[in-house]
Amino acid sequence: MIVTVTPNPALDLTWQVAALAIGQTHRADAGAVRAGGKGLNVARVAHAEGADVLAITTVGGNTGEEFAAELRASGAPHVLVPVQAPTRRSAALVDLHLGDTTIVNERGLNPTDEEWASLHRAVDGALPTASVLVISGSLPPGAPEAELAALIEGGRRARVPVIVDTSGPAMLQAADAGATVLKPNAVELAEATGRTDPADGARELIDRGAELVLVSLGADGMLAVTASGLHRARLPEPLIGNPTGAGDAAVAACAVLLAAGVREPAEILRRATAWSAAAVLMPLAGEIDAGWAELEQRVEISVLPGRREEEQA
Repeated sequence: MIVTVTPNPALDLTWQVAALAIGQTHRADAGAVRAGGKGLNVARVAHAEGADVLAITTVGGNTGEEFAAELRASGAPHVLVPVQAPTRRSAALVDLHLGDTTIVNERGLNPTDEEWASLHRAVDGALPTASVLVISGSLPPGAPEAELAALIEGGRRARVPVIVDTSGPAMLQAADAGATVLKPNAVELAEATGRTDPADGARELIDRGAELVLVSLGADGMLAVTASGLHRARLPEPLIGNPTGAGDAAVAACAVLLAAGVREPAEILRRATAWSAAAVLMPLAGEIDAGWAELEQRVEISVLPGRREEEQA
């Protein structure tokens, strides 16, 4: 079973507009509302593709009631941990003319110590039957640094691979704690490590303790970096659509393969790239296009010089 943890979920609101003009009034059809947050998007994709999943997250306030109702309707197995603070909101405006998306994310509020303890108990209760643990999304502002490390350590004690998709200092903390896989995008990686070259930034995370780093490069594809190798994947041509949730789909692909016992970085990279691209073709995060297998066949994989080869050159 793939267990996902979303420490800072959001009620996602999405509107499509013909063209986004700053400072102007826009009219749109009724927007989509769904329970969101990166870990929930991962669980939705994996569940839709037939994987056994359990999504664990917090919920609170009036927005939390709407969040919980939509999640129940989705059919994705989940555990909700009640908190006092209202579940945050995330607003996405999809510009149909340009094919891009503008997002405004509320930051969220930090759970109390007792609420963090409840979240840990829920995760610990699921780990005995878990095959992969996914910790995905931002941490609430003011969250103690020890919380992320404790979640990772729980997965390590249970002897299951731990995938972490987060940003900022938390990414470095996850590497230091020994996360199996990290999944930043190029901007997040540069901000966390200070290194402009994605391969160099990924290698820093490997040196800190991660085993595999998948780096999203947007339209330029994705990198898979390990201590001994560097692979790059891309489609022959970029796809136009809504990139929201593409990284979550990549994490879902990685989780599904790890749960099946697949450890080959190039194989994980190929599936992650295909599912990420298939997510771009869908209007909402947490979904991938049914034609992802055809996309996977088109993914081009290249082996780039690794650290050892560069040192020997």
